Amino acid sequence: QVQLVESGGGLVQPGGSLLLSCEGARGIFNVGWHRQAPGKQRELVAAITIGSTNFNYANFAKGRFTISRDNAKNTVYLQMNNLKPADTGTYYCNAVRGAGSCWGQGTQVTFAS
Repeated sequence: QVQLVESGGGLVQPGGSLLLSCEGARGIFNVGWHRQAPGKQRELVAAITIGSTNFNYANFAKGRFTISRDNAKNTVYLQMNNLKPADTGTYYCNAVRGAGSCWGQGTQVTFAS
């Protein structure tokens, strides 16, 4: 059974940066970062394949966010730069292999008022 643990969220100001980490995402999984804002559906932010050969970014993430992985550490990262208030939400890691899928508990990104 895979256990995913997200971390790195927090309080941020517009234009700021955060590095999210998803521990437990072994190199045998394709991994995606998703987010869910209050009152909205969960949406894909970025995804990375097993060998880091292919990447997929939501339009709002292109040019600002970068997904990467370190298979030696069983960790997938999401570097988020130039953050905007619309990026507020809970960010979840999802590991997929075949028909199986596993989600972490999420890490919260909140903007300072």
